Amino acid sequence: MGSVAGDTAARLAYPPARHDDSVVDDYHGVRIPDPYRWLEDPDSEETKEFVARQAELAETVLAGCPDRENLRREVTRLFDHPRHAAPFRRGNKYFHFHNSGLQAQSVLYMQDDLDGKAEVLLDPNTLSKDGTVALSTYSISEDGNYIAYGLSESGSDWVSIHVMSITNKRPMPDKLSWVKFSSISWTHDGKGFFYGRYPAPRGGEVDAGTETNINLNHQIYYHVLGSDQSEDILCWKDPEHPKYSFGASVTEDGKYIILGIYEGCDPVNKLYYCEISSLPRGIEGFRETEDLLPFVKLIDNFDAQYQVVANDGDEFTFLTNKSAPKNKLVRVDIKNPELWTDVLPEHEKDVLESADAVNNNQLLVCYMSDVKHILQIRDLRTGNFIHQLPLEIGAVSEISCRREDKEVFIGFTSFLSPGIIFRCNLAPTIPEMKMFREISVPGFDRTSFEVKQVFVPSKDGTKIPMFIMSKKDIDLNGSHPTLLYGYGGFNISLTASFSVSRVVLCKNMGFIVCVANIRGGGEYGEEWHKAGALAMKQNCFDDFAACAEFLVSSGYTSSRRLCIEGGSNGGLLVAASINQRPDLFGCALAHVGVMDMLRFHKFTIGHAWTTDYGCSDKEEEFQWLIKSHY
Repeated sequence: MGSVAGDTAARLAYPPARHDDSVVDDYHGVRIPDPYRWLEDPDSEETKEFVARQAELAETVLAGCPDRENLRREVTRLFDHPRHAAPFRRGNKYFHFHNSGLQAQSVLYMQDDLDGKAEVLLDPNTLSKDGTVALSTYSISEDGNYIAYGLSESGSDWVSIHVMSITNKRPMPDKLSWVKFSSISWTHDGKGFFYGRYPAPRGGEVDAGTETNINLNHQIYYHVLGSDQSEDILCWKDPEHPKYSFGASVTEDGKYIILGIYEGCDPVNKLYYCEISSLPRGIEGFRETEDLLPFVKLIDNFDAQYQVVANDGDEFTFLTNKSAPKNKLVRVDIKNPELWTDVLPEHEKDVLESADAVNNNQLLVCYMSDVKHILQIRDLRTGNFIHQLPLEIGAVSEISCRREDKEVFIGFTSFLSPGIIFRCNLAPTIPEMKMFREISVPGFDRTSFEVKQVFVPSKDGTKIPMFIMSKKDIDLNGSHPTLLYGYGGFNISLTASFSVSRVVLCKNMGFIVCVANIRGGGEYGEEWHKAGALAMKQNCFDDFAACAEFLVSSGYTSSRRLCIEGGSNGGLLVAASINQRPDLFGCALAHVGVMDMLRFHKFTIGHAWTTDYGCSDKEEEFQWLIKSHY
């Protein structure tokens, strides 16, 4: 960039900084200046000016891109294809989501049977002119008569819950505010549902979305259908631990309320239960008292994760990582919790990602093996293997089933497959798996592309999986523009998935697209996650750099033509990578990154991230965190 253009870019990028002592932090004797502290207030005039200047700068750069409109047309053309999600049943009706192509939000449909005519139940696209009101969560009552659904505006985490009668499609007067990070779980009598919310801010009358205040004192409420939110029943709170978050769900048989308690983002939780039939006056009887529901503490420490798979009365099957970093299934009588037995032991190599009870006494289990999914049918009582379902190399994107179902719907995708919904009949001795729906992208020929998986040695010798997608038979002469994507955090795995934008890069611009499964994710279980967290976070950056160096040394690309990309925790990955290895990359895309590693815990839900990052308030952890800045 020439000097004049460079000066212009600098002028547009940043308004004048403040250089006063009020924006200097002292961390354990280390003074850190931050002249742009005002960015922590999204409503400040300085921040608004900064955003406007960034937008202006972006437009000046993009205006000089001769292929911009051609790319826009090609992306729009390929995006314009119908997409379906797997159907599910409630009451006597089936429901599914469908997007006709370019709709901002997918539409929820219902039908009497799978061959019947589908009609629109809820179309979020009609709720705003610009499509920025999103359906963030929903739950349909057991009898299929009501749907409670959460809406968020313009990407905000704050959600307002509404209720609709499914029978006549009329909205109910119910509206619940100050909801965030919440599921919705109906009691089987259809009288109401559990949800999580935060106390309304002092003086706050409407839902916010741009504030950065720390979120504390999460609570669980029960809402009785047709009542005002002020009458909701407080079921659980823990003022002694204001940073805890909670989730409440009703078991599939309707007998128990399960309370999950979380202190951060680690895969660990406490687990309590309450037997609904043991409440003499029911849940509504607590409306006139200040008592919380009488939950019984089954797991009261944060040493492992426990997820309910199924229950037969008081006997529960859980998926857990207790003494099993790749997960296993265990069983216990919750009324006599002294004896826990293994149902499906931890696999030596593969990660047990999920287990669903189906066909009364069977399990549909999903394993991840070298970042590729495997589906098996097993016996619920014994865990014994029954059958392996046929799958191509790729990822299971969704499983739709309940314990009583003999029929399961499975969503599958890969880098070269936009999506297939399989319909699996479990009634025969050998399950019948047939294609129910397949997503097709006009103009995309998967036979023109190839996907490879390589294993790259990192700085310490650990083998890092990486997928490489490109046109077939490319010359490895170092000339190809290449996009390298990564995440590496919070036990989240990057599995194979179809992306129109990546296809356009490969098809129209000759790109190679790579996904690096670096440590910090969940690709090989909790040990893989912990190897990229806290004091070991540097492993993530080393793994990413090793993958980049492999692409250069193997002739796929050159440093000048290598672009790295990541979002959120992946945005941190990209920012740290360009700080540590600016020589290795020609371009960097860091989306909504966690950029201030010394102060992130002071805002919104950032305090939950300290389980992966650490906290600068502690001297040892400050030393870990400062490394990502320099």
